[in-house]
Amino acid sequence: MAEKDTKKKEAPKAAKAAPKEDLGKKVAELSEKLAAEHNDYLRLMAEFETFRRRSAEERLAMVATASADTIKGLLPVLDDCERAMQVLEGSSDKAAQEGTALIYNKLMAYLKTKGLEVIDAKGKTFDIDFHEAVAQIPSPAPEQKGTVLDVVQTGYLLSGKVLRYAKVVVGA
Repeated sequence: MAEKDTKKKEAPKAAKAAPKEDLGKKVAELSEKLAAEHNDYLRLMAEFETFRRRSAEERLAMVATASADTIKGLLPVLDDCERAMQVLEGSSDKAAQEGTALIYNKLMAYLKTKGLEVIDAKGKTFDIDFHEAVAQIPSPAPEQKGTVLDVVQTGYLLSGKVLRYAKVVVGA
C-alpha cells in the first residue's frame, strides 16, 4: 500500500510539472507574438508618419505651383507697365506717368509679398543660371567682356527659384 501512495503522490507531481512546461512554452510563444505585433505596430506608425510628411510636402508644393502659375501669368502685365513707363518718360503728361508708375508699384509690392524678386542683370557678369542671352555685341571696353550690357526682358525669381530668365544682351 505504501507503494500505491508513492505512485499516487508521484503522478500528481509529474502532472504538475507538465503544465508548468506548457505554460512556459505558451508564455514564450505569446512573448514572440507580442514582440512581432509590436514591431508591426512600430513599422506601421513609421509608415504613417512618412505618409503624413509626404502629404504635407505635396500640399505645399501644389500651393507653390499654383501661385507660380498665377504670378507667371501676371508677368506680361508687369512688362507692359514697364514699357508704358518708358514711353511716358518723354511725355509731358505727368498724370499718365504717375498713374502708370502707381499701378506698377502696387502690383510689384503685392507680388513681392508673395515671394517675387527681380533678377538684377544689367552690369553683372553673364550667368546661365539667371540669364538668357538673346544677343551678343562687341563690348565697349575690354573689362565688359562677358558682362550684361542691356536687359531686353526682366527676369524674376519666385522664392529663390527662377520663374523667368532675364533676356539679356552680352558683351563679346
